[in-house]
Amino acid sequence: MSLAISRRSLLLTAAGGTLAGFAAPMPSWAAGASASPTILTAGRRTLEVNGRAATVFGITQPDGTPGLYTEVGKPFLVTLRNDIGKETLVHWHGLTPPYQQDGVPGISGPPVAAGGTADYDFPLNFSGTFWMHSHQGLQEQALMSAPLIIRERKAVDRQEVVLLLHDFSFKSPAEIFASLRHATASMSGTSMDQTMGMAANQTMAMGGQGGSMPGMSGMSMGQTSGHAADAGPAGMALDLNDVVYDAFLANDRTLADPEVVRVEPRGRVLLRVINASAASNFQIDLGQVQAKLVAVDGRPVQPLTGSVFPVAIAQRLDLEFQLTSDQTVVPVLAGLEGERKRTGIVLATAHGQVPKLTELASNSVPPLNFIVEQTLRAAKPLTLKSADRVHRVDLTGSMAGYVWSLNGLTYGHDKPLMVAKGQRVELLMTNRTMMSHPMHLHGHPFQVVAFNGRRFAGAVRDTVLVPPMQSVTVAFDADNPGRWAFHCHNLYHMAAGMMTTVQYESF
Repeated sequence: MSLAISRRSLLLTAAGGTLAGFAAPMPSWAAGASASPTILTAGRRTLEVNGRAATVFGITQPDGTPGLYTEVGKPFLVTLRNDIGKETLVHWHGLTPPYQQDGVPGISGPPVAAGGTADYDFPLNFSGTFWMHSHQGLQEQALMSAPLIIRERKAVDRQEVVLLLHDFSFKSPAEIFASLRHATASMSGTSMDQTMGMAANQTMAMGGQGGSMPGMSGMSMGQTSGHAADAGPAGMALDLNDVVYDAFLANDRTLADPEVVRVEPRGRVLLRVINASAASNFQIDLGQVQAKLVAVDGRPVQPLTGSVFPVAIAQRLDLEFQLTSDQTVVPVLAGLEGERKRTGIVLATAHGQVPKLTELASNSVPPLNFIVEQTLRAAKPLTLKSADRVHRVDLTGSMAGYVWSLNGLTYGHDKPLMVAKGQRVELLMTNRTMMSHPMHLHGHPFQVVAFNGRRFAGAVRDTVLVPPMQSVTVAFDADNPGRWAFHCHNLYHMAAGMMTTVQYESF
């Protein structure tokens, strides 16, 4: 499929022209507003992955367009149809609807029954790169996700390209989860937990700053199994990838047959990267192209220039760049954290010769850290004020028994994080484990305000990666009453218990 559209293409479409392939639909400000809801269907589809057929889920409009493309100021007016033959429910990741429309079974409302529908109607007050995905069971692993792009109303003379990343397995998600539980069941949970807890407490007490804590040097990358090694505290190995996947997809395709997006010579490009993976962090590599990172998680940041950018599970990047006259072919590659495996798409002019790309890079991608995150600054930060309430949240658990938790409690046995409307709330998250956790709060954008106790005015986003044995503090304004999910966005960590709720005192 193609997830690209240019302003020129928009004008051609408005004039009655047609576009080859699959392109993002024309905004309603160009076609005329309509009061009719957009129909999104959760259904099944078939992909070919490295020569094998696979049945996966998808969320599409009647014309096959995945997800939703709209503009700021328009209402989110959607009817979701469930055609998968079982219950489902879709979460609008990064948006701020009334909590009853947030799409989390058991928190915001019941799932949509097979053959049923659900209606949504709430305002869109900000533009940016967002996405939608199922919050029902493990459906997200089976590609029940799609882009959700909110554009500014004014036309911009640049081409938009959406890069949607997935990790893929021919195994069912239930089988993957069961194997994770089974593979770790023989570990001694008590001794492992005790060892990890001692290492975490010792490391945090050392008070390290910067990208890694003292004792976390000596990186050893290059393994291609499920557990890439990194010499951590007390000589323990960091766990990077719990699941060994069959493939990694970029817009539903692998590098064996990548999508080629045709771009204009010397054209301006806005690359919207969405990491829709269930359990995989990536590094985006643009090669010789220098891009400006202008937004993360749909929220603008002060531009940061580079060619390599980390993107954790559920995070998004907006990258702007202008092609030079000699840049006729630009591979956009996403390398798996800790390994050589990669996927991607290719941007090419009409006469650009697309090279053969291998699915293994020459070198492994380093583990993601907090170095780039510390350099980000919000273009529109929260108003400066002291916190009215601070919740300390320990990220706990281990591979032993594959149990993950918050403050030592798994979801269902957890204690909600209570807030009151109007409060400035801070979440001080301390990772007591040997694995990074992408922590996501529903219904509220937050600002990253501290790393290992060092304060700074970081990016505003909705998902932040908390590295092993580190602490990250985020702040948000309690301005959207209800009950909201707060969890690790590694799907299997969440399923194993790493989830709770932020609950307003009036609920």
